[in-house]
Amino acid sequence: MGLTSKTTGETQIITVHADRIDAAMAIQFKEDMRANTEDSAHRVVLDLSDVEFIDSSGLGAIVASMKQLGKDRRLDLAGLQPVVEKVFRLTRMDTVFRLFETLDDALSETDA
Repeated sequence: MGLTSKTTGETQIITVHADRIDAAMAIQFKEDMRANTEDSAHRVVLDLSDVEFIDSSGLGAIVASMKQLGKDRRLDLAGLQPVVEKVFRLTRMDTVFRLFETLDDALSETDA
């Protein structure tokens, strides 16, 4: 699982460099997210532009990553491909996460 991280202002951007987040990589994803966000900004944006598929294990890993951030920090999602976005909407996770069409849309959001 490849993740890269950079900070822009008070927002940490974590980009997923994989075409899928599924059962085979969910545990590694959670560990990598924990390592990348231990001392991060108040707001974390997860860039999912490269992700073409996500299953329930991948969804659970993203939810676990959000919970690991705690109450005072927020995880937003950006760049969801249509299939991935459909999973979030069907599971009503679009009510839990703020979804942005592009990373630029997420970064232009002023309500941090």
